[in-house]
Amino acid sequence: MSEFHFPNGHTHKVAAAAVKQVEPAAKKQPDPSEAERLRAREVELDAWLEFVPAPEPIARDANVVAALKEQGVELEESELLLLERYLGLLFTTNEKFNLTAITKESAWQRHVLDSLSLLAPLDALEVTTAMDLGSGGGLPGIPLAICRADVQWTLLEATGKKARFLKAVVTHLGLKNVTVLNARAEDNKKNGIVETLDVIVARAVGAFGPLAQLAVPYLRIGGVMLAIKGEKAAEEVEDSKARLHSLHAQVINQIKTPTNTIVVMEKMRKTPAKYFL
Repeated sequence: MSEFHFPNGHTHKVAAAAVKQVEPAAKKQPDPSEAERLRAREVELDAWLEFVPAPEPIARDANVVAALKEQGVELEESELLLLERYLGLLFTTNEKFNLTAITKESAWQRHVLDSLSLLAPLDALEVTTAMDLGSGGGLPGIPLAICRADVQWTLLEATGKKARFLKAVVTHLGLKNVTVLNARAEDNKKNGIVETLDVIVARAVGAFGPLAQLAVPYLRIGGVMLAIKGEKAAEEVEDSKARLHSLHAQVINQIKTPTNTIVVMEKMRKTPAKYFL
């Protein structure tokens, strides 16, 4: 027998056979037509990136160049030319494949200035290996790799079309110091670079606490993450204290920039085994 409970507290026993059994919802299967469409789109992107003509560069913004100088960052002409070409390729590809929501008109302000605000804190560190976690269309990793050619960079990106674009950028710009890794950040053991990196950079990759949990397993002891955060940076850092303690990491600085806040986190001790997946 089974019991039904009514709002007044009374129960009513009924035969088990009379109770309607609710079948668990069937697991939704991937739509084969959608998978085929995505695969066709990937093939289209590969073909387009292979044969795309040299895109028109997006000319430098004098105000951004001046703002970087005020931060102590003076770019070489060769670096400026590569940045112009990168933005040209980004927005030419974006017209067909939706890589960024930022407009050409604000590209130097929103992409270059934001990304290169990391140069000053990066230059203060001993760094030979670095990773852009969740690189997307290559930000901040590509601008930083252009300006710090002495560092070996890994661009970690889970989305296939974006990883394909990043590989094309590396080829088009001749960036010998950049490797693109098409993988999920969560799969740190599979990705083969745990507890080895000097620096991780990140921009627009979710709240700080979860981001730190993704980043810390990749860093060597004493390694640093430089995370570009918005107006809620201090609140996110406060909310992440318990998680950082568990990860054996701590925030050592928060640097205000013209566009955002850079949160500087250091890995203090070996990461607990439960964070290696």
